[in-house]
Amino acid sequence: MVSRLSASDATFFHLENTSTPMYVGSLAILRKPRAGLSYETLLATVEQRLPQIPRYRQKVREVTLGLARPVWVDDRDFDITYHIRRSALPSPGSDAQLHDLVARLGSRPLDKTRPLWEMYLVEGLTKNRIAIYTKTHQALVNGMTALEIGHVIADRTQKPPEFGEDIWIPAREPSDRQLVLGAIGEWIARPTSQLAAVREAVFDLATNSGELAAVGRRVADVVRTVARGTAPSSPLNTTVSRNRRFSVAEHRLEDYRAVRARYDCDINDVVLAVVAGALRNWLLSRGEPVTPTTTVRAMAPMSVYPDAELDSTAPGQAISEVSPFLVDLPVGEGNPVVRLSQIAHATESHSTAASLVDARTIVTLSGFAPPTLHAMGIRVATGFSARLFNLLITNVPGAQKQMYVAGTKLLETYAVPPLLQNQVLAIGVTSYNGMLYFGINADRDAMSDVDVLPSLLRESLDELLDAAR
Repeated sequence: MVSRLSASDATFFHLENTSTPMYVGSLAILRKPRAGLSYETLLATVEQRLPQIPRYRQKVREVTLGLARPVWVDDRDFDITYHIRRSALPSPGSDAQLHDLVARLGSRPLDKTRPLWEMYLVEGLTKNRIAIYTKTHQALVNGMTALEIGHVIADRTQKPPEFGEDIWIPAREPSDRQLVLGAIGEWIARPTSQLAAVREAVFDLATNSGELAAVGRRVADVVRTVARGTAPSSPLNTTVSRNRRFSVAEHRLEDYRAVRARYDCDINDVVLAVVAGALRNWLLSRGEPVTPTTTVRAMAPMSVYPDAELDSTAPGQAISEVSPFLVDLPVGEGNPVVRLSQIAHATESHSTAASLVDARTIVTLSGFAPPTLHAMGIRVATGFSARLFNLLITNVPGAQKQMYVAGTKLLETYAVPPLLQNQVLAIGVTSYNGMLYFGINADRDAMSDVDVLPSLLRESLDELLDAAR
């Protein structure tokens, strides 16, 4: 089957370069069962779910001379063993070794001659655990008709549901000549539509969502976002190298709920306040000038539920919309409660705040939505000039109950957000089963001290907890 990439998908496909690969990453930590999670079992599990995510068996073909946007075509040579790979950590198999592996794998661009995804089964992790690291190109996941693979391989019960036999017959791949003739035919038959597609591409480059044009409220959000102007100067913004460092932190969700209840705000506000406090202390530790008015601007896309989709649970349907949201984190403010108050005020004034997805709603969705929601947030952020903000923070809610992958307990889940142009830090936050998991991706050269951030996040949360008591 051949279909043309949307304007935004084509933008993501072409924007990539060797230092900023345009992927969506996730790291899942699982409890190793007695019999182990075999490579063959993982292959079979993913293969059963591929009908729900048909893009994962398609590759991108470009049209000669750029006469039209590229097309998705079935990969007649699709080999699932190329995409799902095994890796093992050397003894002792520490978390630090796992994070180094994720950093190395995350720095490599995906092979554009094949379907744009990879999955690694990582063995040898201490404490009887295994890990699954996935990397999917941003062009592949739009959250509307294409979900992230981690979304569909997770189950609510230890016994996976039954799936019918998948008989997949790839369509014949068009020749270069056929692609050119098809593009010329579209220009002849529908020149107005083709010009509209060009205009849509330009608009998508500025907003990353064609849907925004149809909704006045969301267009207003975009206008306000762009009107904020250039982000303040920050050591977070410099040339990005090809090398990465990855670190994680985990906090109890109950602690965030306690702060939320004490100060009558949203958990997302508390998350942003904790990050602001950590960044403040990180700047001070580096001897950076911090005045009472110093801010760091974050792009923190908000997951929003359209009313028509509140009861939607079928895979492949729109599970959420995501709205752009720029927030100036008051890192110059020394009082943690004042920092939280300022962030809560900024969030409350945002037009989408009343319809945010929360953890209670997300539980009703099929599968495990966070990987797809992170991907959608990254798509929104990537559509704006990196000069408008200093770093990306995606924060999405997940199921507050035990989930399983191939009958294996999912213990922890971390987003691995990509670094954008001239941005050396990105943070992905996921709530799951009573915990908040922070995935911290950074440039290896510009942020060699990224390993201090987990302890700084802990200190920042403790400040708020102490004040709330």
